[in-house]
Amino acid sequence: MNLVIIGRFSADTAARIRAFFPPDWKVALTGPDDLCLQDAEALIPEHLPVSAALLDRAPKLRMIQTGAGSDNVDLAECTRRGILVCSAAGVNAAAVAEHTMALILGWFKNIVYLDTFLKARRDSRELCYSGGELLGKAAGIIGLGAIGQRVAALCQAFGMNVLGYSRHPKCIQGVENVRLEELLERSDVVSLHVPATPETRHLMDRQAFRRMKPSAVLVNTARGSVVHEADLIEALRRHQIAGACLDVYEEEPLPQASQLRSLPNVLLTPHTAGYPDGVRLHAGRYSFFAGNLQRAWRGELPENLLNQDAWKSWSPVPSADG
Repeated sequence: MNLVIIGRFSADTAARIRAFFPPDWKVALTGPDDLCLQDAEALIPEHLPVSAALLDRAPKLRMIQTGAGSDNVDLAECTRRGILVCSAAGVNAAAVAEHTMALILGWFKNIVYLDTFLKARRDSRELCYSGGELLGKAAGIIGLGAIGQRVAALCQAFGMNVLGYSRHPKCIQGVENVRLEELLERSDVVSLHVPATPETRHLMDRQAFRRMKPSAVLVNTARGSVVHEADLIEALRRHQIAGACLDVYEEEPLPQASQLRSLPNVLLTPHTAGYPDGVRLHAGRYSFFAGNLQRAWRGELPENLLNQDAWKSWSPVPSADG
């Protein structure tokens, strides 16, 4: 098996990742600018767009394994070429939910400010901050999939009142299903847990921010495209909302010139919510990747297959016209 994993990894992380795969596999970890896909049979793209042009460079490719999201893959083109596409939806749900809560707690408890204050050896009489406790506050969860449900449970554990919005309402204990507009108006925390689709693109825009409380905070550990970033920056500058805690951005990595980097009322992390075990590493995720690839190569239906039509005539070896 020739497997290519696209991403930027430290030597330590690369060694730890290779250990998840059988020793007789050829596993290449490469940056997006150094791609060599001529012999690749399986691909883990790690957020890199997989277009027809990229697929043209990979004549032997038989399977693409993505993380929780697959919006970076041209699914129709892969199906046409008989290439399986599988996601790892739900595998990193706990990691992302915990990161979400870390951001929420970090915001209300002013962890970054207090840490910086003490390390700067400032006099305690200079302390100037306002915080809050989560007990009794309203958490609005937009998207009630695996991650959203975990976040809802964690918020309840902290004594928060949980409001939920989903295109397909779900009966979840302790979660009050409401319209999106009502959720925005009532919530002290608005947390996003929806996939990147045409329907969710810029779901949070100028109009949405105007509905939120001036004291509310936005949390996004989903996808950058769900938030209209320019509108968010405007809302933060004008204090239409109190702040934002972000792990994902419209352009990644976050540009050095991004205004988000200089705003005092934001907490930023570099799309690491799903990597709890080290830089770009989540053990459960790579264990799933390895198992799913092996499952397919044994001729067994892989988990989370997104293009069932490709499976009907699939083989580890590409057809002569593939």
